[in-house]
Amino acid sequence: MIAATAFRPPAPQPRETPLGLFGWLAAVRRNPIETWTQAHYERPAIVSWRPSGKRVLVSDPAGVRRIFLDNAANYRKDDLQLRLLRPQRGNGILTAEADEWRAQRRLLAPMFTPRQIGAFAPAMAEAARQSVERLRRRDDREIDVLSEMARLAIEMLNHTLFSSGLSCEADEYRLAMTSYFNTVGRISILDLLGLPRPIPRGGRAVLNWFCRTIDETISARRKLIASGVTPPRDVLTLLLEMRDPETGQGMPEDVLRSNTVTFIGAGHENTANSLTWALYLLSQSHHWRDRVEAEVDAKLNAGPKETLVDRLPVTKAVLDEALRLYPPSAILTRTAISADEIAGTRIEPGMMVTVAPFVLHRHRKLWDRPDEFDPTRFLPGNRERIDRFAYIPFGFGPRVCIGMSFALHETIVALAHLTYAFRFELKHGHVVRPVHRITLRPQGGLPMILQPRRPTNEV
Repeated sequence: MIAATAFRPPAPQPRETPLGLFGWLAAVRRNPIETWTQAHYERPAIVSWRPSGKRVLVSDPAGVRRIFLDNAANYRKDDLQLRLLRPQRGNGILTAEADEWRAQRRLLAPMFTPRQIGAFAPAMAEAARQSVERLRRRDDREIDVLSEMARLAIEMLNHTLFSSGLSCEADEYRLAMTSYFNTVGRISILDLLGLPRPIPRGGRAVLNWFCRTIDETISARRKLIASGVTPPRDVLTLLLEMRDPETGQGMPEDVLRSNTVTFIGAGHENTANSLTWALYLLSQSHHWRDRVEAEVDAKLNAGPKETLVDRLPVTKAVLDEALRLYPPSAILTRTAISADEIAGTRIEPGMMVTVAPFVLHRHRKLWDRPDEFDPTRFLPGNRERIDRFAYIPFGFGPRVCIGMSFALHETIVALAHLTYAFRFELKHGHVVRPVHRITLRPQGGLPMILQPRRPTNEV
């Protein structure tokens, strides 16, 4: 039924045979998602030997469940992942382990309940509306969608999680994030060998800028609270007010800083990338673009902002399919603490265990036409047939991304407003190539042509 409208978005062609050591090292440095072979997309588990030791890639849903849920305590975040994340984000909820992680999770969970996310809905809509108006005022219709979505994501944060604004301009933060992913976020040979590495050139200045910006943002909020003015009920205020339900203590200063950076970094990056990939995919499928436009035209202003997402099943299905093809975290790694067995494979203590959503979401044994863009699979009635452990764009289990529901909600709201106001067409001749830099982004940005769908005075 959809063969005439389906297309295959760009992705590295799976290799027939594994790379040799030096070829593998070069590919990991260049773009880790280029290392997978055809067998990785067809078998439930594959063991390999690399400089850092023996490792296994698991793509069996039962195995994924065991790693992230049933036996999650046996699989800690591995040293490579922590090395890439801790320089920017410290030991916050993203990188903490064991009791330290559980304490932080207890503190932060109340901020992301459905009720709390619903309370943010009007602010999300206002941020999206302002971004649309900013894009309308541009003289140049050619834009880099990745940069523009990064700016929109920062504006979303400034309206919701940090409603007094961050202590920097949106473009300043966007440029700093790009520099971070191109320096600190690149894997080096030292990382793969498990050896210490200096922070790359340019990375230290970026990290110092992050620390200074976060400290200024927190300090400004504390001064506001101390002045007696009622602070905005956003995530930063909640972080400052929170007390552990068991100990009654607040969040330690270093943990507060780390989690503030985590919510800014992860909240910005996931939303910006998800929007970028969704807009690209719609530009390549007129069938689905027309369906999304018809839905948002009919329903964007047909009810309260708090229930907008519930009114947009087609738009949500497009986003879900974008997250399947281009998951924000393309590779998730763990280290086994004790021996185990997964998909018939013996797991030894200290062994690196990898679940790659980029591979899992395109696995030949789990998906029909896995390389094609087909949001039909996520429409009501079809989504229920997808194995819950074959689709994990935000991870799963106790350590699933705590802001997942928030990120999905704000991304759908933004996508609805953008497609209501504009059409986005890929710049002629531009070749899109996904590249892994901690998250999955289009290499070199995404130049597109902005085409207004409505008069300037109509939001």
